[in-house]
Amino acid sequence: MRLRVVHDVTTIPGLIAPTKAADRLVGPAGFRVIGLDLSLTSTGVALPDGTTYRIKTRSTDGDRRLLHIRDSIRDALAAHRPHLAVIEDLPTRMHATALKIIGKLHGIVVGELLDADVPYAFIPPATLKQFACDKGNADKPQLAAAAYLAAGVEFVDDKGGDQCDAWWLRAAGHDWCGQPLFTMPDAQRDRLSKGKWPAAFVQRGAIGAAA
Repeated sequence: MRLRVVHDVTTIPGLIAPTKAADRLVGPAGFRVIGLDLSLTSTGVALPDGTTYRIKTRSTDGDRRLLHIRDSIRDALAAHRPHLAVIEDLPTRMHATALKIIGKLHGIVVGELLDADVPYAFIPPATLKQFACDKGNADKPQLAAAAYLAAGVEFVDDKGGDQCDAWWLRAAGHDWCGQPLFTMPDAQRDRLSKGKWPAAFVQRGAIGAAA
């Protein structure tokens, strides 16, 4: 990450009010979340320590790209042992061919998460944009500008926004589980209820969290 962006952040909704989080789980001390923006050509990863990177592949490798992405995520899970993985869900509208390709990748990554005993959540793309920017059709520069406004970060070598998306997915996991990384308006935080959260992360009582 770097700490300079050129986007005009004055138009991004103000991240000003901490959530009350009355109906969200309080994560354990040292809570670790990994964000995954899955793509067969460039998967964005946000590690629990906040580091972001891309897993890049070559189209000439065909389906063997799945193995490269799987192995990289397997290594990340083993090294960082996250409590939760947050994945960008498939768009509601997608061409059948593209859906078949990305579906393969989602399946193989979910298999790795199951093997590592890491619960996983899915957040629709529009919901993630609403959480970050209060705008379901926010573009990549707006998401990057919102990240700078929230935490002063910029993403190097991220033309497609894969690292930025993964970073926001990690932030969403922290926020939903009662350990936000920064303050945001409650209205934006409430958008996360549209995500598909694992059962243990839906109700605070699931792990005996205080009311």
